[in-house]
Amino acid sequence: MSKPYRVEVADGIAELELCNPPVNAFGVDAQFALATEIEALGRRDDVRVIIVAAVGKGFFAGLDIKEVAADPNLIVPANRANYDTFAAIHLNPKPVIAAVHGYVLGGGIGIAGSADIVVAADDAYFGVPEIDRGGMGMGAHLQRMFSVQKVRYMYFTGESIDAAEAYRLGAVEQVVQRADLRATARQIAERITAKSPEMIRIAKRSLNGVEDGSLEDKYRWEQGFTFEAYLTGDSAEARNAFAEGREADFGSSG
Repeated sequence: MSKPYRVEVADGIAELELCNPPVNAFGVDAQFALATEIEALGRRDDVRVIIVAAVGKGFFAGLDIKEVAADPNLIVPANRANYDTFAAIHLNPKPVIAAVHGYVLGGGIGIAGSADIVVAADDAYFGVPEIDRGGMGMGAHLQRMFSVQKVRYMYFTGESIDAAEAYRLGAVEQVVQRADLRATARQIAERITAKSPEMIRIAKRSLNGVEDGSLEDKYRWEQGFTFEAYLTGDSAEARNAFAEGREADFGSSG
């Protein structure tokens, strides 16, 4: 089986392209591999900046909920795969730029919220349908992009925010036409590669250190509630309904 992502490195810039049609959802093993790849790019001397982008209808839908619905034993490794992927970006010694388009949902929020810079196509929209999928998580990463009350509104209602509103709220650096997304991300990356790599490395460690609390610790806290949610009948009903393409019936799931 081919990898659900591709990597190209040129002129100090690594472009990691997510490519797992139709919706760029990853199985647990694929997401562990993605985390390992991102960590490896951070150790390469010929890589100064990492761009994470995607092909297809949207950026990233996160873990394959249908896979987890079919095998509840995957819940714990699925949580770990998410944690490893987002930490590989946030704690990477190299700056990471997320170039997003279309839907940025669930794990896509985890990637964007872990990145150092986000550039969005004008068709991008950000959402956390976790409650409707029977899970928790991504609140810590979403709160790195939006205000506390906005995060709670998005989480409780499941409503998404489009690229223009995300820009207005300061969550993304630029909004550009889809055709210009990669070039815009590379232009930013090129400005960073012109700097001292050692100073950039130190700057990233410094900036991570002065953030409000540990992103990884806050996400680990969320994952405890994710596991608690998975133990409820409502969570199982939500996952099964999504996998089967029907409306959830919470009246009969408890």
